[in-house]
Amino acid sequence: MAVPVVVLALTGHDDLALLAATGAFTVIYGSWLRPRERARFAPLVALVLLACAAAGALAAAGGTATVLVGVLAVTVGAAALAGWISLGPPGPIFFVLVFGLSAHLTAAGAVTPGPFLTVVAASSGFAVLLVLAPLLLPRYRREAARPLRELFPRRWSAAAGALTQRAAIVGLVGVIAAAFVDPERSYWIVSAGLAVVGMPVGRREATIRGVHRTVGTVVGAGLYLALALLPLPMWALGLLLGALQFVIELVVVRHYALALVFITPLVLLIIGSAGGETTSFALALERVADTIIGAVVGTAAALAVRRLRAD
Repeated sequence: MAVPVVVLALTGHDDLALLAATGAFTVIYGSWLRPRERARFAPLVALVLLACAAAGALAAAGGTATVLVGVLAVTVGAAALAGWISLGPPGPIFFVLVFGLSAHLTAAGAVTPGPFLTVVAASSGFAVLLVLAPLLLPRYRREAARPLRELFPRRWSAAAGALTQRAAIVGLVGVIAAAFVDPERSYWIVSAGLAVVGMPVGRREATIRGVHRTVGTVVGAGLYLALALLPLPMWALGLLLGALQFVIELVVVRHYALALVFITPLVLLIIGSAGGETTSFALALERVADTIIGAVVGTAAALAVRRLRAD
């Protein structure tokens, strides 16, 4: 996450630097795979994320209604794909987040589609190169690699159906809520809901995740305001984002609420910088409100659709 941001900042591209952080989402998926297996999987994730970014920019050109329909379509489609291939953590959330970020930033005129997609592609490519780096060592090249079909078996299970149904509820209700609150924030509301139901968890676990999502975001919004007030140059912000992501990966499995304390300022710094704002109390307050709405919707969806074990 840090290197592309720092490189762009040091070469005079401050307006695009923090957007390069999106490429780091590529390496979050498939972290449990062996090096040769990840080398096959990471490029596919990068292509899907780039496709979501392109779809977001295209939807933004079609207007608000198109973006809302796009958020719903990507939410359901990404959840169905995640369930069908047993994608694993972090589930479909980052596909929706990248789509929404792309639509939001290009619609607002913060960045034009061409440079934005170029930065996403380049930073995702850099992430893939990091995934490939262990293969420079002979011992990793000699390891047997299981085929992707075995790692991600393509079959429609009851658990996949439950995941898709929950995501559909979150997407539909989230988009409708955003239409009344602020259509430009639909992706955040839906992402907050997906953070609750984006993995095949039971009702009790989903309720706990909903509470974690809300509490973690409130604290994270405060941390964002504190960090954004620091007079840091752009290259230093890149290092800060890298540090935040490092802490997220350390704690996200053990304590979801604590991870959100760091996820929230990371995303808000990207959005605020792209919008030309170094700090914004209004932005933080909006995201807290959106998270509460999304967490409530996600918890309700989890309670409405019973989790079923895989067939």
